[in-house]
Amino acid sequence: MTLLEVRGLTTVFASGSGDVSAIEEVGFTVAPGEVLGIVGESGSGKSVTALTIMGLLPRPPARVAAGSVRFEGSELIGLSEARMRALRGRGIAMVFQEPMTSLNPVLSIGEQVMETVRAHERTTRAGQRDRAIEMLGRVGIATPERRLDDFPHQLSGGMRQRVMLAIALICRPRLLIADEPTTALDVTIQAQILDLLLDLRAELGMAVIIITHNMGVIAETADRVLVMYAGRIVEQAPVGALFAYPAHPYTRGLLECVPTLETELDRLVAIPGVLPDPARRPPGCRYAPRCPLAIEACTRAIPPLHRVGAEHDAACIRTP
Repeated sequence: MTLLEVRGLTTVFASGSGDVSAIEEVGFTVAPGEVLGIVGESGSGKSVTALTIMGLLPRPPARVAAGSVRFEGSELIGLSEARMRALRGRGIAMVFQEPMTSLNPVLSIGEQVMETVRAHERTTRAGQRDRAIEMLGRVGIATPERRLDDFPHQLSGGMRQRVMLAIALICRPRLLIADEPTTALDVTIQAQILDLLLDLRAELGMAVIIITHNMGVIAETADRVLVMYAGRIVEQAPVGALFAYPAHPYTRGLLECVPTLETELDRLVAIPGVLPDPARRPPGCRYAPRCPLAIEACTRAIPPLHRVGAEHDAACIRTP
């Protein structure tokens, strides 16, 4: 059974020189209860993919040029704003990158958590408050009845992230998209947030999409992984296969950038170069200018994803 199905999704932004594609021909599925990780450098298209699914990109300048997004069998592309608003929070919910900028600084924590309940359910003010206290407690906030009247600036970064989770989960969505849920948190709080996310996933039976540039987060949480580069998926595989047998040079580069306890390094490994400008992407494989294995044929056409193992696909002509 498929909960979310994305096929051939292409999103463009209007600019003075014409449309610029942010993501191209992105396709994947998410099963009920599955944790899908999406990894790649900043600017690779991870967040644009999530925001396109949620219908949250400003139109204009953004526009879905091609593709399909089906949630529980229903097409989301072209859905009216009223119907998308009814779906958000109840069907699909999202935790954004930076809670301090996502939370409203002039509204109390309680008001912001209760707002989701008011949008989707008919209940009394007292009922909304009880639900908010219960959910804040479930995401690990101590004495939630006292914190309900606090404002975002009165909470630590880890507590603000827990509030964001409470807002997203209070209506028990079937799919949660977590966009960089551990950004700017120290490693101890990161581990707590990830453990909490997986515990709530098991408790609520929801599927999760985790967007990150941290391969360690992927290893700890994901069942399956998509690797994105310059707006396209370059590899997808079960998490064990990806770490054991990375097929795309970009994936291998990302893994080599992760320091290990077994190896002493004078200098951290980095992938040379930068992501191409979306308005001036190179012909052929987008990774070719940075790839140590690139040959002339790499610059002629964009390589399609092809099967390299059980449920394992990569977009590289050098991969058998």
